[in-house]
Amino acid sequence: MKPTVTRIFCGLALSTVLLTTGIATAAPSVSRLTPPSALFTFGDATPPIIARFFAGQRFDLAATLSPDANATITSAVFKVDNIPVSDSSISYTVADKVAITNSVQAVFRAYSTATPGIHSFSVVGVQSDGQSVTATGNFEVVAAQQLGRRAKNIIYLIGDGFGIAHRTAARIMSQGVQLGKANAQMAVDAMPYTAIVQTHSLNSIVTDSAPGAACYATGNKSNNNEEGVFPDDTLSFFDNPRVEYMGSYLLRTAGKTLGIVTTADVFDATPAAFAVHTSNRGAGTGICDQFLDEGVTNRGLRVLLGGGRKWFLGAGTNGSARVSSSDYVLPADLATRWGVNAGSIDPARDLVGDFQKAGFNYVANGTELGAVSPASTRLLGLFSFSNMNVAKDKIDKRRGASTVVDDFGFPDQPMLNEMTSKALQVLSKNLNGFCLMVEAASIDKQAHNMDTERWILDTIEFDKTIAAVRAFGAANPDTLVVVCADHECAGVNIIGASTVSNARLTEIAASGVGLGTATNSLRDSVVGVYEAASFPVYTIAADGYPVTTDPDKKMLIGYAGNSDRYEDWLTNPFPLQDSQQPFSKVAPLSTYPANSSKRDVLGNLLITGQVPGTSAVHTASDIPLYAEGRGASLFHGTMDNTDVYFNVMQALIGGVPVAK
Repeated sequence: MKPTVTRIFCGLALSTVLLTTGIATAAPSVSRLTPPSALFTFGDATPPIIARFFAGQRFDLAATLSPDANATITSAVFKVDNIPVSDSSISYTVADKVAITNSVQAVFRAYSTATPGIHSFSVVGVQSDGQSVTATGNFEVVAAQQLGRRAKNIIYLIGDGFGIAHRTAARIMSQGVQLGKANAQMAVDAMPYTAIVQTHSLNSIVTDSAPGAACYATGNKSNNNEEGVFPDDTLSFFDNPRVEYMGSYLLRTAGKTLGIVTTADVFDATPAAFAVHTSNRGAGTGICDQFLDEGVTNRGLRVLLGGGRKWFLGAGTNGSARVSSSDYVLPADLATRWGVNAGSIDPARDLVGDFQKAGFNYVANGTELGAVSPASTRLLGLFSFSNMNVAKDKIDKRRGASTVVDDFGFPDQPMLNEMTSKALQVLSKNLNGFCLMVEAASIDKQAHNMDTERWILDTIEFDKTIAAVRAFGAANPDTLVVVCADHECAGVNIIGASTVSNARLTEIAASGVGLGTATNSLRDSVVGVYEAASFPVYTIAADGYPVTTDPDKKMLIGYAGNSDRYEDWLTNPFPLQDSQQPFSKVAPLSTYPANSSKRDVLGNLLITGQVPGTSAVHTASDIPLYAEGRGASLFHGTMDNTDVYFNVMQALIGGVPVAK
C-alpha cells in the first residue's frame, strides 16, 4: 500500500518527527496539509484561497506523514509548482513530540516567493519499503501594484471587542444626543473611510483575540489560541509552522521599526499577535522572552508598553509568574532557518534587566513615562503585574475618588493616550518609518464581565487615543491610520434608558423589592424603551470623562452573548476579580466580586444567559473599520479580516495614487 500524508504545512526551514515501527501492512492516512487549503481539505482548487502571502513574505511548509504499519518514513520532499524546494535528506527529531501515533512531521522552514498568483505545493513522502505518497494544496502570493506615493508609517488602533454598539454607547455618554442628533462627533466618527470586517478564525465562526489580531499582522487565518503560526500535530507551543509578521518583513525590507502599546498584560493575545509565534497564547514566560530574543533583532521592536511585569521578574521575586512550563527552546532547524535566538528554559531570568542591557529605557509608572527623554529610541514600560486598571478606576484615582488602583498596588498608571503619545515620540526617531499597534484591551475584558460603565469609559479612552493619533497623522501625512477590532464582544447593544432618577434607582436596587415576586421592579419599573428612553444626559468633567456614570435616567445596556448575571443598572464600585493578577486571592483584591452572579444581587434582577459559565463571550458579528491617511481609500465595503493586512502592505510597499 502507498503511504499517505497525515499533515502538511507551509514555510521555509526543515524539521521532521519520526516514529519507527516495522514493515508496511496497513494503509497510511493524510490528516493535515499546511498552509491550509480547500484543495487539500475538500479537493476544491477554486477561490477563496485560504492561505495568502505578500510577495517575499516567509512561511513554513510542513507535513505530518503516517507510514504503513511496520514501516518508517525515510524521506520527504516539498515542491512548489512541481519544483522541489527541499531535498530528501530530511533530519528527524524525537517522535514523541507528535500527538498522532506513528506519525512524522516534516517541515521546510522560511520558504518565500515573489511570484504573484495561485501556486500549488505538495509533499512527496517515501517509506522504508520504497512506496511513496503525494499530497497537494495551494496558496496565493499577492504582489503590490506600484501606484504612487507610499505610506511611511502604519498605526493600527485595535479596540479589543470593539463593535458598533460599543462606539455608539461611548458617543451617547461622551457627546450627548438632543432632538435625535448627536451633539458632536467622536474622533473616530470623523475618519473619512469605513468598512465592515468579517472576523472568523481558521477553525471557528467565533474567533478569539489571538487569530483575530494576528490576521492584521500576517494576512492569514490561525486557529483560536494561536498567533503567527499554522496548527500542527506536535505538542510544543513554540515549534509550529510560522508565518512572517509585518514587523519582520518591514524591518528586513524597509528598515522600519515596531511598537506595541496595550492596556492589557503585554503577553496577552493582541499585543503578542504582532510579534510572537506560538500555538498557546497563554505561554507567558516564552511569549515575553520572545519579545526580546526575537522581537528586538528580528522584528525591530523598539517600544513595548502595558501591563505584565509578572513575566519580567525572575521566579522567586514577589509577583513573578515565570515558570519553566511556559518557556521554550526552539528546534535547531527553526532557529537556523529563521535566523532567531533558540531560547532557553530560564524561569529565573531578569527580563527587565535584559531589556535594559539591550538599550531599553525602562519605566514603571506614569510619572516616569512622562519624564522619558525626547532622545530615547528604545522604551519598555510595565505599569502593573498583569492587566492595567481600566480607565474608570484610573480616572477616579486621579480625582481622588477611589482606592481601586491602590488595592492593585499601582496607583500611578498612565492612560492609553499618554502611552501612545510617548510611543510615537520614540518611534518617530526612525527616518525609515514604523509600525505601531495600540490596543484598548479592556473594552473586551469589561464587556466579558458585563461591567457596562467600565467598558464604556475604556471606549472613551480609546477615542481619546484615536484623537491623539489623528493629530500625529495630520502632522505626518505619510501615515496610514487604521482603527479596527479583533472581534465583537458580548453582543452589546443599547436597549434604552432608565425612567427613574438615580436616587430612586439606588433605592430599588438596595431594597430587595421584587424578591419572591413575579414582577421585578428593576426591570418593569426602570427600563424605558423606544420614546420612554428619551435622551440620557451625562455631564462631562474637564478631564473629558463623565462627572458620574450614574446620572438620572441613564443609558441602559443589554448583552446577547451573556452568561447568567444579576443587574441593578448602577455603576459597580469595584471591578470583578482578575485571575491573571498574582494577588487576586489575597485581600483586598480577594474581597472583590468573584463573578457577575456575585454582585448586584439585592435587587433580584437575574438575567438568564444564553451561554454557560460566568462570562460573556465573543460573537461572530462583523466589526467596523475606520481609516485615514495615505492609503485609507483602500478600505471600503465588506472585507475579510486578512484583507486588511494586504491593503496595508499595498499602501506601504506599492503606494496609492497621489489624488487619493
